[in-house]
Amino acid sequence: MATDEYNPLDYANLTKNCVQELMTRGPYGLELSETFTGSGVYALFYTGNLALYRAIRSPDATWPIYVGKAVPPGARKGARTSGPSRALFQRLREHRDSIDAAENLSSDDFVCRYLVVTPLWITMAERFLIENFQPVWNVSIEGFGLHDPGSGRYQGQRSWWDVLHPGRSWAERLKETRGKAEAEKRVREFLKNHKPGSSMPMLKADPSLFMQDDED
Repeated sequence: MATDEYNPLDYANLTKNCVQELMTRGPYGLELSETFTGSGVYALFYTGNLALYRAIRSPDATWPIYVGKAVPPGARKGARTSGPSRALFQRLREHRDSIDAAENLSSDDFVCRYLVVTPLWITMAERFLIENFQPVWNVSIEGFGLHDPGSGRYQGQRSWWDVLHPGRSWAERLKETRGKAEAEKRVREFLKNHKPGSSMPMLKADPSLFMQDDED
């Protein structure tokens, strides 16, 4: 007879609850014809036929290629919002535009799930999702969530994502120090060791992870 005490606020239980709640929402197409308010977390799922992503093709929206967060304006600086935020809607629109700008992707081949979350928990909820799913665009091919660095700041190198999926005009101004063949190899090797549906090792909770600003 099991006698272990159940703690609903245990890190693993919080992760499970967050993932399960997100996966009840949608899936929705990226056309996003109707606006909505709120901030929170989201997941993108690939449904297309690109050979490189065959292993994670997810027409039933069960294994994300990318997860991210959208926080209210000014949240990183501790500012209070003056009204309802459309941060989540706007972030998904930005991602749709990035996908459509890529030469070898189409937003018609993606669906999403999103979850409006109390701002205090958004960063932690994103971390739960990344740790649970280990999405390839988060863990292996970074750069999808980046923004245009702006005039005079194009000295950096082009991200792995932009090397693999060229097309964003601002990314073309960055230094190309990596090759597409190398990027494809990274994806293949990563997916070989991270199969969808397999049991992922849960990372230990590190408070510093929840204090970092990232591309989202």
